Amino acid sequence: MPGTHPCLSCGACCAAFVVAFHWSETAPGADSAGLPANLTERLDAHRLAMRGTWAKRPHCAALRGEVGVAADCTVYAQRPSPCRELQPAWEHGQPSLQCDRARAVHGLRPLAPEDWG
Repeated sequence: MPGTHPCLSCGACCAAFVVAFHWSETAPGADSAGLPANLTERLDAHRLAMRGTWAKRPHCAALRGEVGVAADCTVYAQRPSPCRELQPAWEHGQPSLQCDRARAVHGLRPLAPEDWG
């Protein structure tokens, strides 16, 4: 559907990668303040991960919907830095190997520049 952000029907990155970040991102005053603690799990003394992404078959606990059909992040405004930094392929005129790889894991074709028109 033209004008719809491709990520709203994707969610592949949320079900393909470990989402690890420094514990301070959940501290008051951090960019992602308010990230619910029950959606994270401790990896080591300094890092947390989004619950479900440290699994053999990653699937973020904050992902709602069906990958490749209709998916969204239930904590989008509070998402941690790895989620903020991963850019969809061609959204800003550049390829994204991470986006392409995540989509391939779920049998989705890579995004193309035309998907943004």
